[in-house]
Amino acid sequence: MAEDDEARIRPHDGEQVGIRELRNSVSSLVRRAGRGERIIIAVDGAPVAQLGPLVPDTSGVTLQDLAAAGLIEPPSRHGSPSFPDPLSVAADISLDQLVDQIRGR
Repeated sequence: MAEDDEARIRPHDGEQVGIRELRNSVSSLVRRAGRGERIIIAVDGAPVAQLGPLVPDTSGVTLQDLAAAGLIEPPSRHGSPSFPDPLSVAADISLDQLVDQIRGR
């Protein structure tokens, strides 16, 4: 898409983009959103969504806050998970022999 085409389809800040325009120029609009613009998407002239840059979550909500509000259940186990001891295997064994050994065949 040429630079002139991108400028022509670019709505001004605060203007809305309809579904047809969104569909026809989605890559250009996503690039603009990545540069920090907010694009309002409208259906039948009414704003329903916005396209904009990713913003880090600065709400400060922790897992403990969510658990206290009843939105999640805290883990039932605490600490690190336990892992099985590694197997001691000779270097000259094939993979299918190793699998058979693990399976007890």
